[in-house]
Amino acid sequence: MSNVWQYRDTAWSDDRDLVGYGVEATDGNIGSIDESSTEADTAFVVVDTGSWLSGTKRMIPAGLVTGVDHDAKKIWVTVSKDQVKAAPDYEEFVEETRKEYTDYYGPFSW
Repeated sequence: MSNVWQYRDTAWSDDRDLVGYGVEATDGNIGSIDESSTEADTAFVVVDTGSWLSGTKRMIPAGLVTGVDHDAKKIWVTVSKDQVKAAPDYEEFVEETRKEYTDYYGPFSW
């Protein structure tokens, strides 16, 4: 099984701030990146879902990012809106919650 916490292509995040980038799920836009991390083995983005999910924030591990366009300031992820909606609520990423996110998102990684 792949590591859901690592970007598929490290060039996507190296020395780049992804905050503000739009996020496209497999079935449409889900919001914009509010926070991102490139920490080794715990890389992720936090998506502010805006009005379609009542402004809820969702964390998506970097391994689910399938593409990044720095010129367009947009990323694509391998999950649908419903999968993001069903994901655990994001409050703050701490080691204790990592297993919960790994268990939920692991099956969606490549």
